[in-house]
Amino acid sequence: MAGRKIIELNDIERLYRIGTEKIYALRSITTDIYQNEYVALMGPSGSGKSTLMNMIGCLDTPTKGLYVLNDVDVSRMEDDELAEIRNKEIGFIFQTFNLLPRSSALDNVALPLIYAGISKDERIERATEALENVGLADRINHKPNELSGGQRQRVAVARALVNKPSIILADEPTGNLDSKTSVEIMGLFEDIHKMGNTIIIVTHEEDIALHAHRIVRLRDGLIDSDENNSNVTTVNRMQTN
Repeated sequence: MAGRKIIELNDIERLYRIGTEKIYALRSITTDIYQNEYVALMGPSGSGKSTLMNMIGCLDTPTKGLYVLNDVDVSRMEDDELAEIRNKEIGFIFQTFNLLPRSSALDNVALPLIYAGISKDERIERATEALENVGLADRINHKPNELSGGQRQRVAVARALVNKPSIILADEPTGNLDSKTSVEIMGLFEDIHKMGNTIIIVTHEEDIALHAHRIVRLRDGLIDSDENNSNVTTVNRMQTN
């Protein structure tokens, strides 16, 4: 196993009520994720993968069941408590980058550190280091409209890493990128994983999921399969050639 358990999901259910109708987005999800795992969550539209991502990312709470994140039960936390957990434990990467258009790359990356109460000097130092780590040392003062799509996603990756979170949670991270840039970003994810980070990617693209070391497939709010990726060695070898 990769390391100690950092996520425990036990009989997770998410029920939505629309009038008298009950809609189960998640029915009974039980799984664990360990430190330094690289996991892809897959499934067709309506399978529950986005709801599960929101649950793992502390953007939502279960109707039923237990969610323990780094030995803390977050299942019944209030919104302000969840916000604190999110900022401390989880680095988010979105398909649409979610960068502030009028702010530099440096200021975008430093944003989570403001919420964490970090001093300005330390924010600049840590944000600069994070941008250097994703190959953007020469772009720290550029605004998003002065960057390519791949560079904008690298800024988003740096922002996700700057707080040194327990988990990197990426939602369709290559959805707005061309094929060549997608390969580069997935190579960056592999580098991040090698540094010891736990990565969870939500995707509907098979070729993107194949970069992960474990693939969890959902269908109708249930885990359909949960398997180690036997192709990952081949994928990684292709990246380096």
